[in-house]
Amino acid sequence: MEGRHPYEPWTEPDLALVVDALRDMGTVLTPSPFEVDETAAEAFADHINGWQVAHQRGEARLDEWCVENLGRLAELEAEAPALAAGHGLVHFDLRADNLLLAGDRVYVVDWPWARLGPAWVDWVAMAPSVAMQGGPDPESFLSRFEIQDVNKNAIDAVICTMAGYFAVGALDSPPPGLPTVRAFQSAQGRVAVRWLRERTGWD
Repeated sequence: MEGRHPYEPWTEPDLALVVDALRDMGTVLTPSPFEVDETAAEAFADHINGWQVAHQRGEARLDEWCVENLGRLAELEAEAPALAAGHGLVHFDLRADNLLLAGDRVYVVDWPWARLGPAWVDWVAMAPSVAMQGGPDPESFLSRFEIQDVNKNAIDAVICTMAGYFAVGALDSPPPGLPTVRAFQSAQGRVAVRWLRERTGWD
């Protein structure tokens, strides 16, 4: 397929094009036009639960704020499955390298992790990578979408879950053939943790 990834750092024209496409996608793909085996809620409950894992093993390699708040992080993360229920088709791995821009068209590629859930889960999960790659801060990115009716605690729980996925996952050894993936996760984790810290106001 012809096209290019969004420029890095993000430019406003690319960002506006992608945001419009993702908003449209959230409408068109709700309810999901395809059968999907797993939901976002199930993924959060079963294996995207880094803070709970870290809390159980007494993880001390995280930054000071995370270590001090590990119990609260695990508790907030545990709320995500119940708060992320939905019947739309979500990509579940949105970031610049899974987007191709061709003229005024946006193609979203690589869907192996597709799940059922609310569209805003994709937008929340993408926000740290946008900021990390020179785009707006996560809160500004998220404000471009229609989220007024979404419960704040639901958004916080999903931010928390993604922050744990990145920050705790970055502590593992890199998988074979992917030597840079942990650094990429760590960078997203720092952004996501800072975002969550600002939203919760936890000391």
